[in-house]
Amino acid sequence: MKRTFVSMAMIVAFSAFASLPAQAQGNHARPAADKTQSASTTPQQQWPSRPQAPTGAPNVVLILIDDVGYGATSTFGGIISTPTFEQLAHSGLRYNNFHVNSLCSPTRAALLSGRNNHEIGYGTVAEASTGYPGYDDHWGKEAASIPEVLGSHGYSTAAFGKWHNTPLWAVNPVGPFDQWPTGRGFDYFYGFIKAADNQYYPRIYRDTTPVEPATTPEQGYDFTTDITSDAIHWIHAHEAVSPDKPFFLYFATGATHEPHQVPREWIEKYKGKFDEGWDKLREESFERQKKLGVIPANAELTPRPNGLPAWDSLSADEKKLVAHQAEVYAGYAEQADDEVGRLLAAIKEEGNSDNTLVLEIFGDNGGSAEGGLQGHDLLTSAGVAAGLNDRLATSEDLGSEIFTNHYAAAWAWALSSPFQGTKQDASHLGGTTDPLVVSWPAHIKACGELRTQFQHVNDVAPTIYEAAGVKAPDTFQGEKQIPLAGSSFLYTFDHANEPSHHHVQYFSTSGNRAIYKDGWWAGNRYASTWEPRGAWSAGEHPDLDQHPWELYNLNEDFSQAHDLAASNPEKLKELQALFNEEAEKNHAFPILPSLDRQLLGRQPNPINGRTIFTYREGVERLNGNAAPPVAGRPHLITADVFLPAQGGNGVVVAQGGRYGGFTLFVKDRHVFYEVTAYGKRAGRIVSGDLLPAGPTHIELQVIPDAAPQDPSVSAVFGPGRVRPGKVLLTVNGKQQEEEFANVVGTIGSETFDVGSDLGSAVSTDYTSPNRFSGKIEKVTVQLQ
Repeated sequence: MKRTFVSMAMIVAFSAFASLPAQAQGNHARPAADKTQSASTTPQQQWPSRPQAPTGAPNVVLILIDDVGYGATSTFGGIISTPTFEQLAHSGLRYNNFHVNSLCSPTRAALLSGRNNHEIGYGTVAEASTGYPGYDDHWGKEAASIPEVLGSHGYSTAAFGKWHNTPLWAVNPVGPFDQWPTGRGFDYFYGFIKAADNQYYPRIYRDTTPVEPATTPEQGYDFTTDITSDAIHWIHAHEAVSPDKPFFLYFATGATHEPHQVPREWIEKYKGKFDEGWDKLREESFERQKKLGVIPANAELTPRPNGLPAWDSLSADEKKLVAHQAEVYAGYAEQADDEVGRLLAAIKEEGNSDNTLVLEIFGDNGGSAEGGLQGHDLLTSAGVAAGLNDRLATSEDLGSEIFTNHYAAAWAWALSSPFQGTKQDASHLGGTTDPLVVSWPAHIKACGELRTQFQHVNDVAPTIYEAAGVKAPDTFQGEKQIPLAGSSFLYTFDHANEPSHHHVQYFSTSGNRAIYKDGWWAGNRYASTWEPRGAWSAGEHPDLDQHPWELYNLNEDFSQAHDLAASNPEKLKELQALFNEEAEKNHAFPILPSLDRQLLGRQPNPINGRTIFTYREGVERLNGNAAPPVAGRPHLITADVFLPAQGGNGVVVAQGGRYGGFTLFVKDRHVFYEVTAYGKRAGRIVSGDLLPAGPTHIELQVIPDAAPQDPSVSAVFGPGRVRPGKVLLTVNGKQQEEEFANVVGTIGSETFDVGSDLGSAVSTDYTSPNRFSGKIEKVTVQLQ
């Protein structure tokens, strides 16, 4: 622990100057030589100047929790206990009219830039980017980020947790790193680079260097706890070195995104609390929200949409299973709140709470319905849901490293009370409204009050700039800047009734769209987004108008309970025209579903069409886009290894992990090839002859049967399609075995490793990393 603390202090001390943008470091160039001086004249000492933060500039802590509905937390009337969030609200302000972009990457892009998400290429998640300008993942320097701006004004900057704004093709050992956190202004980063990751076996980076968790799940490892501890270390190191320098700390948990993984003690706290079901839960949350005042007294509870089952229609066993899914999710969310509390306690311990501006957004989009109608947990090796009895029998293991589980879609709807819609639904408030709490004890005196002005996530950056006393630059590092789309809401701190300064905002996610103007809202939903994966499987250019536009007056109808499209067609036409204008201006056209199958697999890729890949010992942590795309494709793996007289065990090459992948390893002088799918062994071959000491040549040919579906989809999201295939294993020229086996691709959250199996182990015959104790000369993968 002490060694980590010292290295963190060194990082802070060095990066405080070395990583500052060149033009922002002030007048640091050496003065021109005075040519009139004689050779004997001694030059005057002059240290380079560095930027200084404005006097009294606050520390800024920006907290973002993942995948939470408006009505989930106790702070906003929900069932999930969030004492840290509540304490922040008591010492600050609640905002009940705060809006996000209904999907991860788009929200984060707008949050950290102050621009609209399409303006900087994040019309969808990084995994689904296309070549269209609003969807190409290209966040250029013409849109400086919060850490870049604050760093150029004397702030230290650090980010922890989930980062979902780097193009997939840039996530590899050689970059480029300009769109990694440290390329966007953060002095320090610790977390993962993707949509989601296993909370027990995350693929962590420190800055741009991959690191492995220090402990195992059996030893109590948990990602949320880990990033909190690392953030606390950073704070203590910062205050030890530069206590007079303000910091900007961005803390974005992997919780509560799928997989819902959390230690059992948190789950136990919610035993039986969801037994009455989603319909009753939503009604009770609605009543608590009115008592708290976080929704108006005249707000109406919107009905359950067609397609989601009534709770009473479920069998007793179905109720038992899905209720437990919700218990796991609730524990996951409360644990995240508790870790935020631990972080804020560390800041208080340093004596900085009063002049620390904390903004916590409890959800980057509405509750996620991506678990489908039944949720998902136990799957067969073919990737389909196991029988209800089998699922129930293993349900006590939900939340553990055994599953990458998610709850049933109706829970997402219930926890978004009182609104319609869930994650990915940009046309309804359930997808675009999340709780915001702001605390700044030195400046906010109206503690515990509610603010109702319309705000958008792109308002956060200008608010932070005003609070810090800095101006968003017109030019940054030589690039003329795109104007901020948002506006500061600092005025709301002491002007409770002043009308919103944010008058117009468009929304467009996953084919769903909306436009807001001064309390009026028009939206169009092209698919039943309570089950967003239905939208993902749409055709190339679906009919976006298959559902009619809706119109709401939010000034009188807080929850979108009354569609006025038929009674006020002129207002609807006005707003439709405004949407087209805003969408055109911000590069939101063409409007496509989140995952357009016709466009997947066409992103830039470091592999660049290669079919032969050669690796030496020690090449590790290659993510899916930087690794050979073997999923669903015939391929040949050859390996030349050297075994000592004794030992020589370990992994030669592996890709993926417990939930999908393959491993080629040596154990007790035998060669093993094993594939796994959805947590189960899907196929296995073992060589018959003992391996001799010295050189060994291994050849493995995999010939999967023809795929019934496009493998590019599974290559991006989740395991490859499981199907039979012919596998031939040859050792030192002798064919050891030939049989049909299931052939599986790899899961996106795990990596390709030579000489080890990092993350979760593909095979139960060993524990990770199971490094090869012989010598690997070369491994070649050839796509055929």
